[in-house]
Amino acid sequence: MLIIDYYKSIKNELINDEIYSSVKDLSKERHRVITYYNVGKLLSDAGKHYGKDIVGEYSRKLVVEVNKKFNRKTLYRMKQLYNLLSNEKVAPLERLLWSHYKLLIPMKDINKINYYIMQVKNRSLSKRGLEEIIKNKEYERLPNKTKEKLANNELIKIEDNIKNPILIKNNTNNNDEEISEKYLKHLILDNLSSFLKELGNGYTYVDSEYPINIGDDNHYIDILLYNIDYSCYVVVELKVTKLKKEHIGQIEVYKNYIDKHLKKRNQNKTIGILIVKENNKFIIKYINDNNIISREYKLIK
Repeated sequence: MLIIDYYKSIKNELINDEIYSSVKDLSKERHRVITYYNVGKLLSDAGKHYGKDIVGEYSRKLVVEVNKKFNRKTLYRMKQLYNLLSNEKVAPLERLLWSHYKLLIPMKDINKINYYIMQVKNRSLSKRGLEEIIKNKEYERLPNKTKEKLANNELIKIEDNIKNPILIKNNTNNNDEEISEKYLKHLILDNLSSFLKELGNGYTYVDSEYPINIGDDNHYIDILLYNIDYSCYVVVELKVTKLKKEHIGQIEVYKNYIDKHLKKRNQNKTIGILIVKENNKFIIKYINDNNIISREYKLIK
C-alpha cells in the first residue's frame, strides 16, 4: 500500500512556489494559484486520513520551516480554494490571481462566484477592480431574469446587463431631492466610464443633448450611446421623478427618430433606457415595446 507523506508534499509545493515567485515575475501569480490548489487538495486528502485539525498541525510546522505567512488561516484558504474549484459548477482555473480568489472564496452562491469570475476575465479586472464591483453589489443589482439566464447559460440580451438601481457617483453635498435632470447628467458625464459599466459591456459615448428636429420643434436627447456588441444605438433619458406614462411616449419618439434617420440597415433597432428616481410597476406593466427599459438610479459617494 502506497503511503503518502502529505506534509512533505505540501512543504515541497510551497518551497517550489517561493523559489518560482522570486524568478518568474510574469507568471508567478498564475503559478501560485495552481500551487495553492494542489496544496488544498493535499490538505483535503490528509484530513480524511488524519483528522480535521491537520491544517493546524501542518501550519505550526510550515511557519517555522518555510515561511511565517503559511499560518492556519492561509492554509485553510488553500483548502477552500480547492473545494471551490473542484465544484463542477464553478468555472475552471482561469486567468485569475490568488488575490482575486481570496475575495471569491467567502461567497456561498456559486452563480454569484461565476459571475464575478466572468467579469474579471471580460474586463481584465485587478484585485481593486473586483473589490469595487463586489462592494457595489453588482451581481445583486442584476435583474432576477438575468441571474436565471446566467445560471442556465442562456443567451444574454442588452437589457439583461443593465443594473437596477444604476449607481451614479456624486462627489457633491447635493442629495437626491436637490438635483435637477441637468445636474444628474453632469454627474454622469463627469464619471462616464463608471456609468457605462453600470449599463453593461460594449457601450461607447456619442453625444449629450443630441439635437433632433421633429416638425417645427427642436428636441434634445439627454445622452446618445452606441453599443458595439449589440450593434445598436441607445437613447438615454434622465428623470428625477417617478416614472410617468409620458416618459414612455417621449423616449419612444426619440428612439424611432434615431431608427429612421441615423440607424444603418445592418444595425439593430435602437434601445431606449429611462433612468428614473423611482420606477412605477403599473406603468412598466403596460410597456409594449421590449426595446424600452426603465431603471432607477441611486447616488453614491
